[in-house]
Amino acid sequence: MLGASDLVVGRGGVALLEGLSLAVGTGDLLAVRGPNGAGKTTLLRTLAGLQPALSGSVDVAPDTLAYASHADGIKPSLTVRENLIFWADVFAAPDGIAPAVAAFDLEPLLERLAGRLSAGQKRRLGLARLMVTGRPLWLMDEPTVSLDSSAVAALAALLQAHLAGGGAAIIATHLDLGIEGQVLDVTPHRAQGRTAPRGFDEAFA
Repeated sequence: MLGASDLVVGRGGVALLEGLSLAVGTGDLLAVRGPNGAGKTTLLRTLAGLQPALSGSVDVAPDTLAYASHADGIKPSLTVRENLIFWADVFAAPDGIAPAVAAFDLEPLLERLAGRLSAGQKRRLGLARLMVTGRPLWLMDEPTVSLDSSAVAALAALLQAHLAGGGAAIIATHLDLGIEGQVLDVTPHRAQGRTAPRGFDEAFA
């Protein structure tokens, strides 16, 4: 589903990680590990096509992936139901919103404005968006933040089902979700002050 070769990623034209090569296929889970500030988020954003790599290549079809960042990606002036319906309409979700509502126990919250949710509830709603996209490759940046133990267990169960159904996931997380998969420790790939080619920032500003 996704492959990357000799990838260098960074911010502001300065490399954070280099020499990264990876491959994720059907049923695969890749856990990205490393200290805070090492570049895990930058790597995920690059794999998702939200920013260019400094060098190297990423091979993935954009319409196969869905990205869940630190931000929950919800509209605070809409209800939980309206948020999910909005995303279901955008992605023409084949199963509607019902599976996502059940997976993250959102039924009691459906008529509540998203802006009035707790941090954990907002995270559950944000993660539920992944399900309504209907896309097979999920990229998730610290998805367990603000979740209680029951919600973490629900997320782990959802991921297991997603992988078993032919999906794949790349997750930056410090938490062991109890799911067998690959682990990419970015620490050995931390760059030593390498900068982007001349004109790179201007080209992608």
